[in-house]
Amino acid sequence: MSHEPAPSDQTPRPDPAELAERASHRHVVVIGGGVGGLIAARECVKVGMRVTVLEAADAVGGAIRRTELDGVVLDAGAESYATRGGHVRALVTELGLADRIVRPAAGGAWVSGIPGVGAAPLPAGGILGIPSNPFQEDVRRVIGWSGVWRAYLDRVRPPLTIGHSHSLGKLVASRMGAKVRDRLVAPVTTGVYSASPDDVDVDVAAPGLNAALTSVGSLSGAVQALRDEGAAKAAKAQTPGAAVEGLVGGMSVLSDALVADIEKLGGVVRTGIRVTDVSRDGDVWTVRTDADADADEEADLAELTADGVVVATSESVARELLVAAAPALAATETATAPEIEIVTLLLRASSLSGAPRGTGVLTVPGSHTAKALTHSTAKWEWVREAAGDRHVVRVSFGAQGEPAATSTLDDDGAARLALREAAALLGLPLRDGDLVAAHRSRFVQSQPASIIGSAERRDAARTAVQAVPGLAAVGAWLAGTGLAQVVPDAVDEADRLRRALLWD
Repeated sequence: MSHEPAPSDQTPRPDPAELAERASHRHVVVIGGGVGGLIAARECVKVGMRVTVLEAADAVGGAIRRTELDGVVLDAGAESYATRGGHVRALVTELGLADRIVRPAAGGAWVSGIPGVGAAPLPAGGILGIPSNPFQEDVRRVIGWSGVWRAYLDRVRPPLTIGHSHSLGKLVASRMGAKVRDRLVAPVTTGVYSASPDDVDVDVAAPGLNAALTSVGSLSGAVQALRDEGAAKAAKAQTPGAAVEGLVGGMSVLSDALVADIEKLGGVVRTGIRVTDVSRDGDVWTVRTDADADADEEADLAELTADGVVVATSESVARELLVAAAPALAATETATAPEIEIVTLLLRASSLSGAPRGTGVLTVPGSHTAKALTHSTAKWEWVREAAGDRHVVRVSFGAQGEPAATSTLDDDGAARLALREAAALLGLPLRDGDLVAAHRSRFVQSQPASIIGSAERRDAARTAVQAVPGLAAVGAWLAGTGLAQVVPDAVDEADRLRRALLWD
């Protein structure tokens, strides 16, 4: 994933023995055991640094979590990773997990809550729900003939009206109409980014779309041009397949492998230890925790000194911990992070056989309490085999500016609401007796990188952190959501820190 740190051209290159000796005297404390923190820890321990990872929860992984429902081990958080960039696949391969990589089944998703229609398959051939041909039967089924003719105006609008737009929702509505925005694009952005299309930055979510629009002259034509370009690149690279991949056994296999590698290289990973204070005096960092100083197994973790600190927590925790050590961070803008809940249901319902609504269902905002559903046993072959004659369904609640409807319910109430929503989204009856077991996970989802203005906020926060010697910060609040962004960002940030500790 990365290279050994190297000095600048003007710096004399020490021999390997000197480098190893220098690294052995550097101690890095990583606060947070999500994937970003584990990646940073691994990058530092790889060059011989002493590394201690402290995770407040009882398990590492962050948004990667596992649960066991009636003997079936499943993902309770992130269930896949985006293939773009190839960074996560390269990491998985490096950790010896290449034989576990799987792609989702070919079945498509549906959209539910369409006024006057109910539910229909999500049309094929679009980008972020924007159709390349509004006259396609599957598009017409969702937006109706009035929506089709309004969308067709995009093709005949004068090129002089085309301008650069940052807001995806405003661009789509102005070019193709409200029905395309509300019935096709909004379900995708709400399900994927937990955000309204009006808040999504076109250039981040769909790079090249604005340029293609200006070149081709219509939004639908721009979508087709980008899809043709993407297909040509995929064919040339011989990398056909879905835009996401998963791991047999669940994504927790990845975090387990990272911990094993860190410990094999001499690092320490401890869970159930919450950091309470971080301070810096000159070049020495002090990290205080809630560990029991009188307990033999925790005494050495109550207060640690370090040469470098990596903060790999959520944004709110990071800001609280760094209020004294990085005061400039407090002056930067804080992002609004949606609260998300995923309720995983193990069901014994024969009506789900044959995947009646593909691998999942997205919703038209405001039409359902849940924002999305994944039929995991239809989407992943390994989950189907593990579940046997039962089915696994994941129901998601909450979005930007919209608290999860399950947030005020107890676990039983959340499971019952998820069961009712699953029945509504799948269009078939599901009874309480069909529910074998349920699990509920709660997340504060970092603001996606695709939200308008998020790049500026992240850059300001990162600048404040990097101005402090010996300090680094990683995670989705700085990199953007998703492993495809978190992994390379954590590698780069860890490399910056270790270079400073070894060469400066």
